Amino acid sequence: MKQSLAEYRAFFREFRQTFKTTGAITPSGRSLARAICRPFADHSQPIRILEIGAGTGAVTKEILRHVGPEDRFDAVELNERFVDVLNDRFATEPTFKKVADRCRVLHAAVQELPVEVPYDFVICGVPFNNFSVGLTREIFRHMTKLVAPGGTLTFFEYLWIRRFKVLVAGKNERRRLSGVGRVLGSYLHRFEYKCDTVWVNFPPALAHHLKLDKEQDRPAPRPKKKRRHARASAR
Repeated sequence: MKQSLAEYRAFFREFRQTFKTTGAITPSGRSLARAICRPFADHSQPIRILEIGAGTGAVTKEILRHVGPEDRFDAVELNERFVDVLNDRFATEPTFKKVADRCRVLHAAVQELPVEVPYDFVICGVPFNNFSVGLTREIFRHMTKLVAPGGTLTFFEYLWIRRFKVLVAGKNERRRLSGVGRVLGSYLHRFEYKCDTVWVNFPPALAHHLKLDKEQDRPAPRPKKKRRHARASAR
């Protein structure tokens, strides 16, 4: 209970100070965390897992329940204070400590991560609805490079948030939100194989699971325009 209260306080404080990169009032609930971890919950082979935007570790804790002796886990977090919280949990909390030797906390933006050994499972919890269209596109492009061929990318978003914002936003903000929605929608249309709706969360959320095929991860070709051939008129 003490750990949970400290986690909520830290999260709410960062929500107030860095809303653009935090994007939620409270950490993700256990039901959402379970839905996010479903793709690798019963794995039997060694795997590599990357969590992007780990925050205070609400989803991280559920991930670590599935990290085996030969697995590897990396958490990347941009917020320096969240990084401190995560490092403290790996040093003091039993669920974190028992797997700490095969885990890393990386203080960086996901776009800065080198593409070395790809990950079998990438989990993303960054608030795309707060980002520009260009940044959203950049993050997704880089995430696809971090996923191994045939690997899974899972990201979650809160229900109705974007639609609600569109209703109350000004013209420029509506344009931005629509652009973000198009970027997300293009990846969902091409790669999503399952979507879990998690009602027992505040707010309710969707966990999108995408199976990435490197050969398919290219911009969709533009439809060719039909050429009109002028007919020669007889004189």
